[in-house]
Amino acid sequence: MTLTAYIEGIGLLGPGLADWSAGRAVLAGQQAYRPERTILPQPVLLPAAERRRSSAIVKLTLATGLEAINAAGLDAAGLPSVFAASGGDGESCHIICEMLASDDRLISPTRFHNSVHNVAAGYWSIATGAMSSSSVLSAFDASFGAGLLEALAQVVVDDTRTVLLASDTAYPEPLGSARPIPDAFGIALVLAPARGARALAQITVSLTGARADQLDDVALENLRRAIPAARGLPLLCAIALGQAQCVVLDYLEATRLAVVLAPC
Repeated sequence: MTLTAYIEGIGLLGPGLADWSAGRAVLAGQQAYRPERTILPQPVLLPAAERRRSSAIVKLTLATGLEAINAAGLDAAGLPSVFAASGGDGESCHIICEMLASDDRLISPTRFHNSVHNVAAGYWSIATGAMSSSSVLSAFDASFGAGLLEALAQVVVDDTRTVLLASDTAYPEPLGSARPIPDAFGIALVLAPARGARALAQITVSLTGARADQLDDVALENLRRAIPAARGLPLLCAIALGQAQCVVLDYLEATRLAVVLAPC
């Protein structure tokens, strides 16, 4: 099984990686990587009420998704989307657990809907006016790989552009000890079925039993290992270098993704 598409836009936000423009220089080795806490921008496209209620994972996916779509010169309203995350919004889950452990167990409806794993897709639709199909999946540590396969399958089968939005946010303690995701991190990719004027690279993905690639920079490798959405960093490194190559991404315990990249 192989799936082939073209990457037309990239969004990136994570510790020390403010966007794709800044991250590309770091991932290409042109600038040193300096880990810093992720700063989540305000989701200005949301109406005021929804903006106040938006959670970290909503802010993260809006930031990366819009960056990727703007780079591709597209309108988000007509673009199918695939959302992938290893779990729900950590802060909302933490607050709900605190309330359930207290004497007052009345949970805010807003807090509840912010905790579910498809909340980012709902806010995305509100912010962008998107009415196209939206797929939402969660596969624990394999979520980036699962999301990439789902998005590529849609591109190939439906012959349409699709945006992948892979993201994860931190869990406060004590949940953080059980699920130690240290910070927010997100990657967005606009994938197209045919080569267009804004194509950055051709991507062909197949399954493999080979070991996943690791990053030479120790701090970046620690980031890749620590946050499921960051499993896509070797792919972004290859794009940043602008070289034809094959990278192997983490997926399942005995199955990884072989990704062949050819710059456009």
